[in-house]
Amino acid sequence: MQRSIKVALIDDHVLVRDGIRALLMAVPELDVVGEAGSGDEALALLERVEVDVVLMDIGLKDVNGLELTQALRQRFPAIRVLILSMYDNQEYVNTSLKVGACGYVLKDAPSREIIVAIEAIAAGGTYYSQGIAEKLASRGAEERELTPREREVLLMLAQGHNNKAMARALKISVRTVETHRLSIRRKLDIDRPADLMKHAMVHGWLPGQH
Repeated sequence: MQRSIKVALIDDHVLVRDGIRALLMAVPELDVVGEAGSGDEALALLERVEVDVVLMDIGLKDVNGLELTQALRQRFPAIRVLILSMYDNQEYVNTSLKVGACGYVLKDAPSREIIVAIEAIAAGGTYYSQGIAEKLASRGAEERELTPREREVLLMLAQGHNNKAMARALKISVRTVETHRLSIRRKLDIDRPADLMKHAMVHGWLPGQH
């Protein structure tokens, strides 16, 4: 028989906890093993009860839920945290990633989505509500975008130029060329000249392309 997923609810609104508990207890694979309305209550609960996944609200009265998430991850590294919030603020989402949360779901999400998120996180994965996932993907694409100078270096790499030749042509130091090459490799995960040329062609960066 499959072991149930042990869930703890941390939210300072009793009515919210009541609603979430009723939703989760209707799912045989989920077991709500405890609730807390404050940071101190949450820490005390997790000291005495085995928990797999914590559903964490951000707006607790005595502590920020993101700060509490960081504390929980440090003290109970095996516990996985799902932020359940009414805010889709990008700053909150970014901070949740930094402090070790495994997902972020909005409180107005369909009930089935919350269940799917808990199951995904308990299995070792991550889960984000659709709108939040789209924002994260957009941010990732921006981080992978090459600067104009990096494009110049990429084109010269694709044409077979070495670092010294690129430094002379671009009037920059060899060390700066090396820095650009590292950045290009990190962003694109490409190093072979043939693959760099293909990437440049696909994106229309070669001279004469429109």
